[in-house]
Amino acid sequence: MTETTELDRAHAAMEAAPEDDAARLAFYGRLADGELFLLLEREPEGDAIAPRLFDVEGTGYALAFDRPDRLTDFTGAPAPYAALSGRTLARMLAGNGLGLGLNLETAPSAMLLPPDAIGWLAATLGDGPREAEARIAEIAPPRALPEALLPALDRRLAGAGGLARSAYLVATTYDDGSRGHLLAVIDAAPGAEPAIATAVADALTFSGLEAGALDVAFFPASSPHAAAFARHGLRFDLPDPPAPAARGAPGSDPDRPPKLR
Repeated sequence: MTETTELDRAHAAMEAAPEDDAARLAFYGRLADGELFLLLEREPEGDAIAPRLFDVEGTGYALAFDRPDRLTDFTGAPAPYAALSGRTLARMLAGNGLGLGLNLETAPSAMLLPPDAIGWLAATLGDGPREAEARIAEIAPPRALPEALLPALDRRLAGAGGLARSAYLVATTYDDGSRGHLLAVIDAAPGAEPAIATAVADALTFSGLEAGALDVAFFPASSPHAAAFARHGLRFDLPDPPAPAARGAPGSDPDRPPKLR
């Protein structure tokens, strides 16, 4: 019996409160963030993978598990698999009209996600963030924020290690008189802005908020606003990235998702 995982806990919270949209979104957010182990028919061939599909009432389902030992418990013997992020897997399955069998027969989080649920998740992950365009007139400490937002931001920014030095959450007043909250990202790596902005958009979505509820902007450490961000803001540190693997597994590069065979 394997230990309870974060996905198990998120699933239990969702099951305990079926009418609670926040718990449901938190589960899907955890599913999208986590690493899943997709059962394959055979070993990957380059970037091409062939999921082992099961028919349920005329619909094809791929099987994935949030721990490799759960996959082995299900198959009863070592079997080929691909390690993918939940985000990558949802987009891949949605593009082929497939559902997902999650942790079947091995965990309390066992469930069938039909194609429409996978399609919703893939479409939700595709929502783009809004970047701030107005000029900042005033910077202040963040005001009352939804309880779920801060841990969601912390988790997703931690997953963006190496893409920037730090980020500050502040309340802002703009030169057009509008007010809001801003995540000011400091010293982003060249080309990293879209990935960071998407991570923030996911944090908002799975906290039950609209993408426009928080602006995202990028500043060098030399910006005249940097001192005010540090003085008033809630700081998030982005960790150093892990050392790269010697050979990338299928699905490990989000810019080169695996291809179904």
